Amino acid sequence: MKTLYIECKMGAAGDMLTAALYELLDEPQKQDFLRQMNTMFGSDVQVCALPNTVNGISGTHMQVRVLGQEEGHDHSLSHHHNHNADAAHVHAHSSEEHSHMHHDEHTHHEHHTYQSILDQIQKLPLSETVRTHASTVYRLIGEAESAVHGSTLSQIHFHEVGSLDALADVTGCCLILDMIQPEQILVSPIHVGNGTVHCAHGILPVPAPATAELLKGIPYYTGDIQSELCTPTGAALLKHFADGFCDMPAMSVNAIGIGLGTKEFPVLNAVRAFLGDIPTDKHADQIADISCNLDDMTGEALGYCMEQLFSAGALDVFYIPIQMKKNRPGILLHCLCEPENLDSFCQLILRCTTTRGVRYQFFNRKKLSSHFEDVSTAYGTISRKVSEGYGIRKAKYEFEDMKRIASDNNLSIEELVKRLPQY
Repeated sequence: MKTLYIECKMGAAGDMLTAALYELLDEPQKQDFLRQMNTMFGSDVQVCALPNTVNGISGTHMQVRVLGQEEGHDHSLSHHHNHNADAAHVHAHSSEEHSHMHHDEHTHHEHHTYQSILDQIQKLPLSETVRTHASTVYRLIGEAESAVHGSTLSQIHFHEVGSLDALADVTGCCLILDMIQPEQILVSPIHVGNGTVHCAHGILPVPAPATAELLKGIPYYTGDIQSELCTPTGAALLKHFADGFCDMPAMSVNAIGIGLGTKEFPVLNAVRAFLGDIPTDKHADQIADISCNLDDMTGEALGYCMEQLFSAGALDVFYIPIQMKKNRPGILLHCLCEPENLDSFCQLILRCTTTRGVRYQFFNRKKLSSHFEDVSTAYGTISRKVSEGYGIRKAKYEFEDMKRIASDNNLSIEELVKRLPQY
């Protein structure tokens, strides 16, 4: 499976993501990307891929100049981030407040509403797929900003310079991903940095409130680096495109892209992108095994617990006799389930048993693919389970059907099997 893995050990900013993905393109694609980026916004935005070497490692810095200024530089009323600021500064207020607050300074800068940004995206000479992705990413940013400001999307206003450099980052990433066409995108847990960040609203903790809002449900961590490493635009792009967040899986890597940041740290300030293949095996998957020790439950209660787990969709449930402390005989409960259902089954076990805690681990497994088929026999139609894979084929009649037919015809199971069509 063609897989893109994005490593965010130094966070994620829009320009760094764009640069890392850019390095995965071949030369004709790189030229095509730069041509499109430098024509779609007219003369207001210029995008340049600058090769650079940091800590002895070569990579690319994606320079975005808006109205002659490079992103991340101080703009009037724009965010001042310690680390590659790429998200548009957001104001949240009513239209009357906006008119009052900016009447005297309107000649120095202008603002864009969330809707005007979406309208601008729809006018860009891009495919409908790319425009849809860009609009969705921007909606995530707008919803996060409106949530932290206690406002609505209609009240959000973006500073012109900030909105254009963020828009260039967003559309750039969406465009390159459309060129690469990965079948799945996986992302590492995200390093967000630590300390505080300066912006027009004052000094805020890292991760900034909008970034933290965007990262809900996504694994991230802080560290010793006193700087903002993950920006709202970077968080929104990853939130939209990632199919999963995990450590790097075993994969055959064909290309590596390194997107460099501009600020220097003891650790290489870069986002790395790995493009390669993960072998696919339709007969292989992963399961979760949840277990706990029990020494104070009756057989009836254990039976009820098993029924509840199976009713909830457990793949298998079984008990193993064990010897526990204080010379007490006990039961080891095992519940197998799909990894995505781990939390719900852990909670169900905690509710249905006397245990105060559960253990879990994940197992890779290989299995035959199974399906059911109806077989016409002298005794009527019988269901048969067929399992196949790796050049192996197994088949078995459903026992409940066989038991019913054997009883109706005064036969033993062994006698019935001999009379049924062979596999």
